[in-house]
Amino acid sequence: MAAHCRSPLLLFSAVCLGSVVSVLGLKPASGPAEPPNPPVVRAVELPIKDAPAAAAAGASQPRRATGWKLAEEEACREDLTRLCPKHTWTNNLAVLDCLQDRREETDIAPDCSHLLWNYKLNLTTDSKFESVATEVCKSTIAEIKECNEEERGRGYLVSCLVDHRANISEYQCNQYVTKMTSIIFSDYRLICGFMDKCKEDINNLHCGSISVGPKDVHSQGEVIACLEKALVREAEQQDHVRPIKEECQKAILRVAELSSDDFHLDRHLYFACRDDRERFCQNIQAGEGKVYKCLFNHKFEEAMSEKCRDALTTRQKLISQDYRVSYSLAKACKMDLRKQRCSLDTNMPRGREARLSYLLLCLEAAVHRGRPVSGECQGEMLDYRRMLMEDFSLSPEIVLHCRTEIETQCSGLHRKGRTLHCLMRIGRGDRSTSVDGVCQSALQTLIQSADPGADYRIDRALNEACESVIQTACKHIRSGDPMILSCLMEHLYTDKMVEDCEQRLLELQYFISRDWKLDPILYKKCQSDAARLCHTHGWNETSELMPPGAVFSCLYRHAYRTEEQGRRVNPDEQLSRDCKVEVHRILHQRAIDVKLDPELQKRCMSDLGKWCSEKPDTGQELECLQEHLEDLVSACRDVVGNLTELESEDVQIDALLIRACEPVIQAHCHDVADNQIDTGDLMECLVQNKHQKEMNDKCAVGVTHFQLIQMKDFRFSYKFKMACKEDVLRLCANIKKKVDVVICLSTTVRNDTLQEGKEQRVSLKCRKQLRVEELEMSEDIRLDPDLYDPCKSDITRLCPNVAFGNAQMIECLKEQKKQLSPRCHQRIFRLQEVEMSDPELDYQLMRVCKQMIKRFCTEADARNVLQCLKQNKNSELMDPKCKQMITKRQITQNTDYRLNPVLRKACRADIPKFCQSILNKASEDSELEGQVIACLKLKYADQRLSPDCEDQIRVILQESALDYRLDPQLQMHCSDEISRLCAEEAAAQEQTGQVEECLKVNLLKIKQEACKKEVLNMLKESKADIFVDPVLHTACALDLKHHCAAIAPGRGRQMSCLMEALQDKRVRLQPECKKRLQDRIDMWSYAAKVAPPDGFSDLAVQVMTSPSKNYILLVMALGVCVLFLVGLLCGRITKRVTRELKDR
Repeated sequence: MAAHCRSPLLLFSAVCLGSVVSVLGLKPASGPAEPPNPPVVRAVELPIKDAPAAAAAGASQPRRATGWKLAEEEACREDLTRLCPKHTWTNNLAVLDCLQDRREETDIAPDCSHLLWNYKLNLTTDSKFESVATEVCKSTIAEIKECNEEERGRGYLVSCLVDHRANISEYQCNQYVTKMTSIIFSDYRLICGFMDKCKEDINNLHCGSISVGPKDVHSQGEVIACLEKALVREAEQQDHVRPIKEECQKAILRVAELSSDDFHLDRHLYFACRDDRERFCQNIQAGEGKVYKCLFNHKFEEAMSEKCRDALTTRQKLISQDYRVSYSLAKACKMDLRKQRCSLDTNMPRGREARLSYLLLCLEAAVHRGRPVSGECQGEMLDYRRMLMEDFSLSPEIVLHCRTEIETQCSGLHRKGRTLHCLMRIGRGDRSTSVDGVCQSALQTLIQSADPGADYRIDRALNEACESVIQTACKHIRSGDPMILSCLMEHLYTDKMVEDCEQRLLELQYFISRDWKLDPILYKKCQSDAARLCHTHGWNETSELMPPGAVFSCLYRHAYRTEEQGRRVNPDEQLSRDCKVEVHRILHQRAIDVKLDPELQKRCMSDLGKWCSEKPDTGQELECLQEHLEDLVSACRDVVGNLTELESEDVQIDALLIRACEPVIQAHCHDVADNQIDTGDLMECLVQNKHQKEMNDKCAVGVTHFQLIQMKDFRFSYKFKMACKEDVLRLCANIKKKVDVVICLSTTVRNDTLQEGKEQRVSLKCRKQLRVEELEMSEDIRLDPDLYDPCKSDITRLCPNVAFGNAQMIECLKEQKKQLSPRCHQRIFRLQEVEMSDPELDYQLMRVCKQMIKRFCTEADARNVLQCLKQNKNSELMDPKCKQMITKRQITQNTDYRLNPVLRKACRADIPKFCQSILNKASEDSELEGQVIACLKLKYADQRLSPDCEDQIRVILQESALDYRLDPQLQMHCSDEISRLCAEEAAAQEQTGQVEECLKVNLLKIKQEACKKEVLNMLKESKADIFVDPVLHTACALDLKHHCAAIAPGRGRQMSCLMEALQDKRVRLQPECKKRLQDRIDMWSYAAKVAPPDGFSDLAVQVMTSPSKNYILLVMALGVCVLFLVGLLCGRITKRVTRELKDR
């Protein structure tokens, strides 16, 4: 046959055809022709033993073809009667079709088989019958340039017509060529040139005999099937043991291409799938590849036979190697391939432009760029993209490079794309093992070729797993729209999501996230920005220099790049508005899982294993990395830091947090949440409303976590960074931690404020934001590492069940202050010192007394809020909880003068003057336990303080006289005595001075000297001012009004007035007042006996402060006068001294 074929015209010369006019039922071109005897062909010779049968067959042929019928031949009469309907007997081709399309289990006689062979050989090898084709296809030959130029008389014309049969529109010509094609494809030996090109490969691969003999015609299709399987198997193997010759490879693919329109022509597939065709595609008309497509669609049906499924898979693999093997795809996309110039790349490896993956990539690139691609072609592309996703074996690279993973991890999951998703799951690291880098690359290439991001339905496994979610959560989106995937991502980890859908979605998104082009909406909106700012290539081009995720990283850096070191960024370096919106959308969706950020996963792989291996829940990996920020390797730390900085600007990137905080956002933050681009306002709002009733535990934990992370670097607080960036660079250079920056700036503000007249170095906008940061830090001890770290052990020991939020932990440590470790005690003292000077930073006070501040202190300065609350403490409108909190702060203030800024300022000269010895013994960061204030109280009783200091001490005395807890020295020394003598009064907790009164009444019963001394001091102080003795003041209030109204309070003046009234018989005091006064006189008398003056100065003070001062002074004056008179009268009685002794 090689002598009759020529290869330059086609990939191989498909057929050398001839025909008899009457066989086709066509009108002959001229007189009847005699069918010649079969010529002897060197490549196809009959065995000697079969010569008689052949001779018989030849002898039985009529002299005139017009009257000869196969049905009349004795060799086939029995088989014909048994197998073929009677109405077909008059048509030789119908008989031929019947006998060669019989079922495998039925055999025909060898003589009949040889008769059929000789008949077909006659039809396909004699060039004399070319004249029939010339007559029947006259107009068609004129239209097809290649066929019109063929040399006549050598059988090439019919070969050309078969090759171009898809373009034949003339009915009779089409019928003629179709019949010839079916005859040729019934036996590979009849395909001109095929045996010559594949003879060696057939022998090497043991694909069957190449000699003409009684071999059943069914097996002849098996030879081609064997070669096809060997071809696809070769692509799936790295070491080609027996490589198929290139010319045979082309011949195999050409045969597959020529049989692509009618499945009858693929003899192996036809016989393997004949029953399945009747089962699934009974109503599908043969031709134009329709039966193939129908069978492909039912390939994974349970009722599909394995034999047919294998044959279909082999054909699909051939299509993967050469798209022209698919008749429908090649026809639908022929013009689009030409328009998009998809076959003109001379740099491509030989044959690559025919690969299905290349065709898909090229046409998908055109679609993504908005270029016109016909709907018919796009429909065909969709079918074959789905085909690639359904069956991994259609991608030879997957089979070759992922064989180990498939055998060990994913065996038995080949149907409906499950194996591919299994590989994707291993690829994203959901199992302990990981895929090889070459396998990972093969998976990425397949995903890019199939492009499931453009239409989720391509991924059958995802489509089936997520069908219920799509019907409920995404029903408002048109089926097949790319936004379906986006919708599914937005509902990830919600109640509407199901576990199987969640897994399939994350597996797919892992690979989509590594190529920004696989998100069609993002690519459409950002392709010009990416080309301008990120120097990207075309859709179907890749660069080894650009790692996965690099383009998207570039885009989101430009999306959030609004200011840079205080200057505006060039508008040419910013993203377009549409692109920025898409980048935000993708960031919000992908931040839910670190594996969806290629750069983060690559640089932090070791740190994830080291620090976060025990964080299995979604979203916890990033939180874990943020918590261990200081411990991460530098590359990972930079990536995590940048992502955290982005989150601070747009907290909606953290989709899980936003979802958890939805109730709070709707109730309190909906205004800022509606902003298209967040600038830190939403997180600030969440922090401010952290303790609202709508706040749930998940949201509170997430907000607190973000606050804690912000402490690690001031850049992580967007609003603070933008407000104070210049101030930090100028005043706090080289400081990174936010808490240190806050301390640095607040110290600068405080120092500038104290130095009156000095201009503030910190800008106004920074000072405002600084106040916000300080208030946030006061809410949770963990937000102040300098306080939290020294107190960790104390927290565990003293406050194990106390919550951190709402400053509850700080309050607990304050209440347990005496039991704290030295370092923690020092930090708590410093904190209290700051809070007392700036009450706004006292979170508990501001929270508990929020309404009372609005009621009583709206006009008060922020730093005087506590002072205002103290002044209104005993108001009937005061809230009891707030009153209790004020008392706590008063108790704290009275432990150390440094915690009372007003007192400290008023007594700044008196304290070193009278109490220096106490200061010398005190440490810098520990309380003086009220010693300095006690010292000042005594000096107040001695009337030696400055007016301003005296006023403040009077206030303290009045407050502590009503509540003994406000006197640290009294409480410290008399706690046991109070428990023993005044338990009932102490339990009542009535701030009316009853405990102090009890101690005074039981003065004689007090055993502890230190306590007795404190009570005596109280008595001494009460002599200086009646307001210091609330019980006496209450009893004598009317008498003071009637008899001492004109006398100013202080320095014992009103007390002296009452004592004089008591001694004046003309004045009648109230019985209660008179009784209380008499009791006080007795107590003072006892005090004078028990505690005599320590020296002359103390005696003088006691005399001057005594109510009987005038009487005592009169007695003393009389005594001095008497002594003087005695001296005058009795001086001469002594012996007179002589002058001489005086002068000596």
